[in-house]
Amino acid sequence: MPDPFTIRIFVPDGDPEGVRLIDRMNWTGHGVVFPRVKWPEVRGRAEMLRTGVYILVGYGDSDDGLPTLYIGQADGVRNRIESHYGTKDFWDWAAVFTSTSGGLNRAHVTWLEHALVRRAQQAGRCRLDNGNTPQEPALSEAEKADTEGFLKEILQILPLVGLRAFEFPKAVAVPQARDPAGTAGPAKPAEAAKTPDTIIVPAQKEGFEKAFLGENAWYAIRIAGGMLDKIKYVAGYQTNPVSAITHYAPVDRIEPYGEEGKYKLIFSEPAKPIGPIPFGDAPLGMMQGPRYTSFAKLQSAKTIKDLIRNKR
Repeated sequence: MPDPFTIRIFVPDGDPEGVRLIDRMNWTGHGVVFPRVKWPEVRGRAEMLRTGVYILVGYGDSDDGLPTLYIGQADGVRNRIESHYGTKDFWDWAAVFTSTSGGLNRAHVTWLEHALVRRAQQAGRCRLDNGNTPQEPALSEAEKADTEGFLKEILQILPLVGLRAFEFPKAVAVPQARDPAGTAGPAKPAEAAKTPDTIIVPAQKEGFEKAFLGENAWYAIRIAGGMLDKIKYVAGYQTNPVSAITHYAPVDRIEPYGEEGKYKLIFSEPAKPIGPIPFGDAPLGMMQGPRYTSFAKLQSAKTIKDLIRNKR
């Protein structure tokens, strides 16, 4: 089991969306989290003159909902961030980590930069603006152990300030889809038709072919919290010019995706054709976002209207 811990966050200007100073008992590190607009004020703080590692965070216009990060380090972080303030437009806020005791040197922060970039790549929950992957510097056994401890503290703090890009996705639901043929003992038809267990997702041609058919997954979608443990199937509605549900797949697991409360559905097997079930005379705008229905209705529907007749 993970060890419990306490983190102290001080808000010097009284604005919880402004500058936040972060420390914890028995830690020589210190964190400064601030929105980009506060940089002209933050740049004068003593922490910005120290050796440290920093993360720039932005969301931009990406369709996949993933944040964009730039991870860097410097003997004195102020000059580096000042440069990024003038040349990198994507970032909205930043987190800086330095040592209050002066215990971090250039080799330590280079190792931290390397470890954070590698972990972000492995977690797959962000886009990296870093042009190169930094090489792991040589540290003594003792130095590496101490620096790994510093990294652990950073990774515990980041989710509490709104950045989960370094966390490996954990399934929030593991559906047990019934065999459509009935070999796994499905519910009675009348009961199954009333129970929403299927999410219908609208998809444009390129995304549908790339993810739904090519990756056996669908992501960057919002799912109501009460539906997470109910969804067993996903159906793909192809937008114009198809305007119909054409495929479905059983869902193996549901994982968090990105930083904005969205999810990723991972299929247990490749999508299968169905229907097609055309939009027909359904109300305009009905399929502009995800919709819920039952798999029993999906199997028998003639048009979209048959699936979503009753609003839940």
